[in-house]
Amino acid sequence: MDLQAIPGVGAKTADALGSLDDPEGALERGDVAAVAGAPGVSEGRAARIVRNAIRVRHDDPGGFLATDRAAEIHERVLGLLQERAVTEYARQRLRTFYPSAADSRIAEVNAFVADAMQRTPRDDVLEALAGVEPLSAPSGVSVRERCVATTDAETYSDAAAAFPELSVEIVEDARDLAELARGYTTVVALDEAFVGVEVEGDVRVEPDAMERPAEVVPERVLSFFAANRDRIRAAVSVHEAAGIDTDVDLDALDGALAHLEGDGSVAGDDELDRLTRAVNDLDAAVSDAESVANDRLREAIGEQDVTIEGADLLSLVERGAGVDSLLGRELADEYDDAVGAARDALEEQLGLRGEAAKLARRVFGDEPTFPVARDDDAMARVRESLTAARDRRAAGRKRELAATLADLRAPTEALVHDALEVDVALAVARFAADFDCVLAERGGRGFRIEGGRNPLLDVAFAETEPVEYGVDGVALLSGVNSGGKTSTLDLVAVVVVLAHMGLPVPAEAARVPAIAELHYYAKSQGTLDAGAFEATLRDFASLTERVADDEGGEESAASRLVLVDELESITEPGASAKIIAGILEALHEAGASGVFVSHLAGEIRDQCGFGVTVDGIHAAGLEDGELVVERSPVKDHLARSTPELIVEKLAEADGAVGEGFYERLLEKF
Repeated sequence: MDLQAIPGVGAKTADALGSLDDPEGALERGDVAAVAGAPGVSEGRAARIVRNAIRVRHDDPGGFLATDRAAEIHERVLGLLQERAVTEYARQRLRTFYPSAADSRIAEVNAFVADAMQRTPRDDVLEALAGVEPLSAPSGVSVRERCVATTDAETYSDAAAAFPELSVEIVEDARDLAELARGYTTVVALDEAFVGVEVEGDVRVEPDAMERPAEVVPERVLSFFAANRDRIRAAVSVHEAAGIDTDVDLDALDGALAHLEGDGSVAGDDELDRLTRAVNDLDAAVSDAESVANDRLREAIGEQDVTIEGADLLSLVERGAGVDSLLGRELADEYDDAVGAARDALEEQLGLRGEAAKLARRVFGDEPTFPVARDDDAMARVRESLTAARDRRAAGRKRELAATLADLRAPTEALVHDALEVDVALAVARFAADFDCVLAERGGRGFRIEGGRNPLLDVAFAETEPVEYGVDGVALLSGVNSGGKTSTLDLVAVVVVLAHMGLPVPAEAARVPAIAELHYYAKSQGTLDAGAFEATLRDFASLTERVADDEGGEESAASRLVLVDELESITEPGASAKIIAGILEALHEAGASGVFVSHLAGEIRDQCGFGVTVDGIHAAGLEDGELVVERSPVKDHLARSTPELIVEKLAEADGAVGEGFYERLLEKF
C-alpha cells in the first residue's frame, strides 16, 4: 500500500509510519496501537489514519454523514459503544467503525459483529481486560559494562546503528583491545582479524554479532518484557478466562517472566544472587572482619605479660622499632590467629570461593600491625574480581533468558493484540445486549423498523416504548408537541447510521436503504435571516440533482436519505408550506427517500403536486394534563394537534362554562 495514498498522510507521516516493523499489516488489521507507535502519531490520529486506510481499501469515497446533525448522531452512538469498552485501545479502535456506502466494508464489519454477538461478556474477562494495554517499547536502555569494538569506520557506523544501547569503540590493534578489556567486563570484537588473538579479559570475536542482536544485547529483549510484564500477564488472564486459543506456550512464557525482575535483571539464580550480595556487602564485611581481628588481638594482648630486658628494649629503640616490631616478637602467633579469624569471617560472610576467596585473604596482610587494617589495593582487586564474575554471570543468564523470550516475542505481541481485540468484540456484544440489537437488512428505496427503541433518549432504555415505522419514498410525519416526532426521526437516523457502520441496530427487525449519504436537518432555532434561508434552499436544491461519480456516470438522488425536523421554522408559516411542498415534489421526482416532520402536514399536503404520504403519531387524548400517545406513527393519518386535544377536552366536559364556544372552536379543526 502506498502510504501517501491514504487521505491525511503526507510525506512526513508516511516516513513516520515507515519506521514501524509492518505498517501495512497494522493498517490492514486496524491496529490503532501499532500505528500510534509511529513517531509523532497520537492514538486519536492513528484512529483517523486507520479509518482512512479502510476507506482506501474498500474504495469508499466517504461523505456518508452529510450534515452536522447526522455527524452528531454518529458521535453519540459511537459514544455508547465506547462506554462499553474497558481499554483505551478498544475505545480508539471503535472509532475506526464509520458509516459507509461500500458493501464490502459493511459486510466485513457484519462478519465481525456476528462473531462478537456470540460472545458472553463475563465479569472475570472484563476484570482481566482492565490490566491490558498495548505493549510499549522501552527507551533509554543503556549497557555500560559491555562494548563493541572494530577497526573499520564503516563497520563502526553500522554497529552504532545496530547497538544504540552499547558503546562502540574504534581500535587499531590487539593492544587497544586489551586496553578496552580492562575497562569493560565484556568486549565484542567485530573484525575477523582478531580471531586467535589472546587478550586478557572477556574479549569475544564475533564478526556476525550484528545478525544476532539478542545475544549481544539481551537487555533489549529483557527490558521489553520487563516493561510489559503486567500487561502480558493480564492478556494471558484474558485468554484463560475467555477460553481463547493462542500460539504462545503459556507455561514457557510464565516461567520465563518469573525469572525476570521489573528492571530487566535476571531473578531466581542463586549464584548470581551470591555474587551480587558479595559485591554489595564487601565494605561492610571487611569492616566486620577488621573488628573480629582487632577484638581477638586486643583480648590476646590484655591477657599477655610481656617482659622486655633493658638491652632488648634499647636495641629496639635504636632500630626505630615500634609496637609492630614488639607485636611481631612477642605475639606473632596471636596475630596470625586474629588475622586468620578475620579472613575466615570475610570469606564466610560473603560466601567467597575460587579466585575471589584467594584474593580476599590478601586484604589482611601477614605483617603484624595494631590495630589490624585492611589493604585497600587488595580489597580493590577483590571488588574487581567479584564485579567481573557477577557481570559475566548476569550476562550469561541474560543471554539464556533473552534467547527464550526472543522466540516468544512475536507470538506474545499477537497474544496481547488479540486480548485487546477481545475488548472491541465485547464492547459490541455488550452494546447489542444492552439495546436488544439485531443486524439490519439493506436494500430497497425506503426503510422499515420493527420494535425499534431510541437509545439516545434521556430515559432508561428498558422504559422506552418500542416504535414501528416504515417509509417508501418521501413522507410527512405529523403529531402533537412532545409526542415523539423528533425521537422517531432520531431513531431512524440511529438505525441507518449503525446499519451502514455494519453494526447491530436497536430493533426487533430493520431494513434500511442502501444509501451513500444521510442528510439529517435538525429543528431550526427561530426564523432564519435572508442569507441563511437562501443557503438552506441551496442545500435542498443540491439534494435533488444528479451528480457525476468517479467513473463518469451519475449518482442519483435516490442514493440519499433526507430527514428533516420542522423545516417550517425557517420562515413565515404560509411560505413554509409552499416551500416544503416544492422540496418534497423535487425529492419525489428524483427518487429520493425522506421523512419531513412538520406541524403543517395538512397544509403541505394540499400544496403538493403528488399524493404525498402523511403519517401521524396518534394522540388518544389528555389524562391529568398529560398527553396519551401511541409512539408508533400511524400510516396515512394526519395527527391532531395539542390545541385541538385541549379544545376537545373542554368541549366534552359536562356543564363547562362556554360549552358552545368550545364546540364552535372544535369545528374549525
